[in-house]
Amino acid sequence: MNKIAAKAPKRMRRRLIASRLAPYLLLQVLIVLATILGLRLLQPSDPEDFALSGFSLREDGASRPVTLPHFTSSRYSLADPPLYTGAFMFRSNDAASGWSVYLPRFSNAVEVAVNGVVVLDSRRDFNANRPDRNTPQIALIPASLLHDGSNEIAVRLFVWGPLKGFLDTVYVGPDAALRPSYETRTLLFVTLPVAFSAWQSILAVILAIMWLMRRHEPVYGVLAGAMVLGVVQAFSPPPVPPATASRLAAVLLASAPIESALIVAFGVLFFGWRWPRYGMLLFAPGMIVFVVGLIAGPPLPRILFLVLGIPTVGVCLFLMACVTAAAVVRRQDAASFTLGCAVSIVLTCWVQDMLSVFEIVTNERIFVSRLSYSAMLVAIGAGLTWRFARALNQVDGFASQLVTRVREAEERLKASFTREEERARAAALANERSRLMRDLHDGLGGQLVSIVALSERGHEGASITDAARAALKDLRLVIDSMDDIGGDLMLALGSWRERAAAQLRPHDIALDWRVATPQGLPLHPELRPWHVIQIVRILDEAVTNAVKHAQARHITVTIETLEDGKGPYGVISVADDGKGLALAGEATATGQTARGMRNMRSRATRCGAVLDLASDSSGTRVRLQLPQVFPDSDGAAG
Repeated sequence: MNKIAAKAPKRMRRRLIASRLAPYLLLQVLIVLATILGLRLLQPSDPEDFALSGFSLREDGASRPVTLPHFTSSRYSLADPPLYTGAFMFRSNDAASGWSVYLPRFSNAVEVAVNGVVVLDSRRDFNANRPDRNTPQIALIPASLLHDGSNEIAVRLFVWGPLKGFLDTVYVGPDAALRPSYETRTLLFVTLPVAFSAWQSILAVILAIMWLMRRHEPVYGVLAGAMVLGVVQAFSPPPVPPATASRLAAVLLASAPIESALIVAFGVLFFGWRWPRYGMLLFAPGMIVFVVGLIAGPPLPRILFLVLGIPTVGVCLFLMACVTAAAVVRRQDAASFTLGCAVSIVLTCWVQDMLSVFEIVTNERIFVSRLSYSAMLVAIGAGLTWRFARALNQVDGFASQLVTRVREAEERLKASFTREEERARAAALANERSRLMRDLHDGLGGQLVSIVALSERGHEGASITDAARAALKDLRLVIDSMDDIGGDLMLALGSWRERAAAQLRPHDIALDWRVATPQGLPLHPELRPWHVIQIVRILDEAVTNAVKHAQARHITVTIETLEDGKGPYGVISVADDGKGLALAGEATATGQTARGMRNMRSRATRCGAVLDLASDSSGTRVRLQLPQVFPDSDGAAG
């Protein structure tokens, strides 16, 4: 049962692959048929009324009649090139229109003479001497060379391999009748390849820049390298024997197998697969052609290209077709379908070229692989560039959406912050009100209660007056503490100094005010009114104790800023020369004195300050060490 259950998923997977692969293969068959039909329909038509096909060929010391198109028997014939001799008829009444000789196709080079005078030599045109270019040639025949009746035309065919020499039908007639066919072939086999190569070079630069920007995606760099090789092949001038040419130029013309291997690497990487280690063997034939060509020089690169390069191109195209088919089965997306169709077209063109190379197709030698290959590279490069641009547009769209959302979030945050700020302001105001009410209750409230009690008990005069003055003093203290002092406690202490001096003056007590450091006390931006109230009340309590209980005659207030390892802090000291006080906790301490000392310590703790009290027979000393940073809430007092 387990074996049957294990085989079921495999059968389902095979059916799925077959259901996806069969329609794709059928589509490729249709594309191959359409490509073959297109190659037949797009075949340039020549003016058959002016065709010369019957010639006499002198080759290898022998002459024989031949019919064009014709393949020579030798692959190398520079010393004694084949000579085709024929004749054409000319009438003097046709001289006004101007006559030309037109050669649609030949390999490798031709020299055309009319009545013994050379009118055309293709070796002067570098583009016309490569077998893969299909470059036509046309030349005007000077009217002085033509005469009524039969005229002789001789075509010398220079062949330097590795393919056999080939001469297509020769056309001689009025230039107006031959020129359109020449221009059509020039457009198809000269202008169009140059345009594709130019686009290929532009896309190669764009893809190289994209690869430099995205090093983690080598697919762009691989395709750019393949395009660069294609451009080099297109624009490198071919060596024309017997002139000497650089070995590098001859080798670069045979770099097609390396280019094809790069295309296979691009396909593997493009579809998200890992490049196998043995895949580097695909580059071996191209490297052999390159190295041997540099060492030995021409014509060896051309021979190796024919033996190794062309089959390698076919193998790479077949592998690329397999890669795209596997991608179609796996991905089922437009990119794999499109690339698979392009590879099928190029593979069909390569097969057609091979049929021409092996002379299975004997009536023509038009190579279209290079043209279709360039078209495929341009299409792939344009597709990648378009995909990259679309990705950038998507990124820009996402960025704009993100900016919009960030703005909306920012607006919401601003509104929330405004609400929180209002709430915080309201809470702070409520806290200040609570503190103010508490301070009024603790100070002014107690004074008013004392006044009411004294009044009810029948006290008059100084007692009620003193209580009222104390209440008024406390009210002024609360009001003064609400002033904005900008964190400078010295301003509040200045106001307190005036009130303290007025309080001591009726008792003939001198107030000595000392500021030991130039800056007085440090600035505290976090200082709040309730901090000021607590500090001032501590100082008031110290002065009151000195007046009422210590019987002091002299009070010294010292203000200074000290420094420790953590930073500066302020110290306020109040010292008197009285008889001293019994501190809280001592047996001689009165209830009122002990309660006052506890209040002073409690207020200091609420402000985060440290209060030190010392008293003996020589006087009382109160030292208030302010914190470096005042607490934000009096809940810190614990």
